[in-house]
Amino acid sequence: MANEARPAAHWLTDQGVTAFILTYRLPREGWHNGPLAPLQDAQRAIRIMRSMAATLHLDPRRMGVLGFSAGGHLVGLASVRSDFHTYPATDQIDDQSARPDFAALIYPVVTLEPPLDHTSTCHELIGDHPSPEARDEWSIQTHVQRGCPPMFLVEADDDPICKPAHTRILEAACLKADVPVELVRFESGGHGFGMGRPATPEMMWPDMYRTWLSRLGVLT
Repeated sequence: MANEARPAAHWLTDQGVTAFILTYRLPREGWHNGPLAPLQDAQRAIRIMRSMAATLHLDPRRMGVLGFSAGGHLVGLASVRSDFHTYPATDQIDDQSARPDFAALIYPVVTLEPPLDHTSTCHELIGDHPSPEARDEWSIQTHVQRGCPPMFLVEADDDPICKPAHTRILEAACLKADVPVELVRFESGGHGFGMGRPATPEMMWPDMYRTWLSRLGVLT
């Protein structure tokens, strides 16, 4: 929260964007729905945002998501699996669409397939000895298809946790499906640089993201 979520929310606010921070459940915290719990929270959050649009004077057609690392994996899944009903509808809020209009994944986990499966996200979601079917179900790239929201990806080539192959796999899947995608790569930066460390190249990505949002028509 301190390194990524709150700085990102403050930056978005400075751009004139209404920002919400999602604190979501983790699969191994003992929740009944296990690996579905984070995606349930993300889908419900997007629907709540849309349900509040009129009250807060927001545009329900410009609702995006931004996530870092494991959070990047979650918003990626929310973007490519928005039609997946992860929980039964409970009220009128669940009549709202769970599809984000755009997504930003910053040094994200993308695939749970070997040899990129040595991440805590993979362990949390499907364990250490998952089936091929489970790997496919919880990898982002296997669900990318035409109509998915545009994606903005950021990665450092020396990231030891979310290796750069993750974003390249997702970029390739987006290009194949004609999903607009932009990949920003830095030679260095490692993992967990958040909005960018002072006096480093990676601190440029927020401005590049703002330019991308402007091209999409999200920011005017």
